[in-house]
Amino acid sequence: MEGSILTAVFLPLALAFIMLGMGLSLKVNDFKLLFLQPKAVLLGLFNQLILLPLVGFGLVLAFGLTGPLAVGVMVIAACPGGPTSNLIAHLSRGDLALSISLTALSSILTIVTIPFIVNFSIGYFGEEGSVFLPIGQSILQIMGVTLIPVSIGMFLHKRFPKLVDRADRPVRIASAVLFTLILVAAILKERESLVPFFLLTGPIALLLNISTLVLGFLLASALLLPKAQRKTIAIESGIQNGTLGIMITATLLGNAEMTIPVAIYSLLMFLTAIPIILLANAGQKRLTT
Repeated sequence: MEGSILTAVFLPLALAFIMLGMGLSLKVNDFKLLFLQPKAVLLGLFNQLILLPLVGFGLVLAFGLTGPLAVGVMVIAACPGGPTSNLIAHLSRGDLALSISLTALSSILTIVTIPFIVNFSIGYFGEEGSVFLPIGQSILQIMGVTLIPVSIGMFLHKRFPKLVDRADRPVRIASAVLFTLILVAAILKERESLVPFFLLTGPIALLLNISTLVLGFLLASALLLPKAQRKTIAIESGIQNGTLGIMITATLLGNAEMTIPVAIYSLLMFLTAIPIILLANAGQKRLTT
């Protein structure tokens, strides 16, 4: 993937478009939850910024994974939630405002934390000659494809609300298509070694996803948060921005092997989201009958 048009041009532009779409659904008022519901927001950020990387690190050590595949697991663990988590929270009857706020806030904060976590992982698990992320440059690059498009989307939402409302559905569909294309491209790049890579990293990715979903829900329950917020925090803890993870591994690090755990995690998180959505809606039907 290194040096290809896909990773150098298409992937960053696709991610920027997806994040622009997220910005179109955001308003400044969405951030008022930081002050109105600080307990829920702080727990969600703790899970995203601290718990997830720690669980990922522990699983990599427990399974004895090393080299690029270990770094790939840590990359997805360092990524924030993405627009997908907002959709799943909505379909699961969670607290959508909280989901949007957590996704937006974690996307801002991880601009700084991602380079440090990734560089630590490369130093700890990487092979000799591994390329490190330049901190300042990486922060600017990640900001350019996440924070700036989100900010533009928010501006457009405020300036042209009727136009944005009409564009919301087409943009969401286009974002889903772009994400799928990126995921397929990452998998096809390493298709010859996909099966052995899946056997190595699939169990770790699945455990990382399920454990963070469960821990997120349990911690929210321990703090006696409402049921909708428990579901949302669980989802924000376990559903990551796979597109950003693939861009970091394929574009910034230029290592196709590192993209495999990210791609596998991105696939598995959709599979685990299905029972969450079904159970949430089944529970709602029982309450209304």
